[in-house]
Amino acid sequence: MIKVEFLGPMGQEPMEVEASSLKELSAILKKDEKVAPWLEKCAIAINDEMVCQIDTPLKDGDRVSILPPVCGG
Repeated sequence: MIKVEFLGPMGQEPMEVEASSLKELSAILKKDEKVAPWLEKCAIAINDEMVCQIDTPLKDGDRVSILPPVCGG
């Protein structure tokens, strides 16, 4: 199982899913009407390390963080 956390203003509770890559996880998350609009705007971290490649593999126990853009002041 992969744990997915949604940080910042997304207002989504963490979830656990079965996925073997970010591409597979993305397909799962795009089915959620609350999450889908955020996906193209967000950065992704796996176990606290930023990743950019959609084909990045995932393994059991990984923690994926969805990081929305933020504004500072």
